[in-house]
Amino acid sequence: MSEPDPEQAEALTEEDPAEADVDDAEVVDGEVVDGELIDVGAVEEEEIFVDGTVGRSDIAAERDEYKEAFLRVKADFENYKKRADKNLADRVERAMGQLVTQLLPILDAFDAALDHGAAEVDPIYKTMLDTLEREGLERLDPVGEAFDPTLHEAVMHEEGEPGEEPSVVASLRIGYAWKGKVIRPAMVKVKG
Repeated sequence: MSEPDPEQAEALTEEDPAEADVDDAEVVDGEVVDGELIDVGAVEEEEIFVDGTVGRSDIAAERDEYKEAFLRVKADFENYKKRADKNLADRVERAMGQLVTQLLPILDAFDAALDHGAAEVDPIYKTMLDTLEREGLERLDPVGEAFDPTLHEAVMHEEGEPGEEPSVVASLRIGYAWKGKVIRPAMVKVKG
């Protein structure tokens, strides 16, 4: 066997750039398919398939449809959780208001006992009242204030000066508000 000519050996090892392997090609902003450079940036929503065709598959469309449905369901669920939390907080608030309303006769009994000189109940009364006030109970003892029919229930009336604004001169029963809402108006005597 004769040795090949060194010039021919060099020619056999060098390849024509047009015939270069796809694996050796440098791809910057694209993808090489079947020896052709395809600009991937221009193909945003479309996919490049194994056979070299470019397009949008039914699977991708179905995936996008499911993704959109998932996002809608997720948003609906978040809204549901917020509504459920708000409804729960409202129910708790109403239940607490009903409990406080049921405790008002006990507070009235404490007031009556203290008016009759039973000082022994004062520490219990103060503890109970302080606890309820921390939670949102407010006493309405309006003596000396202007009469307000949304806060006061006038059961007695005394004539006053002509043109004088009606005012509360005596409180016959303390009123209460729970977190800003009147649950029992104060029973008062009005002058004016």
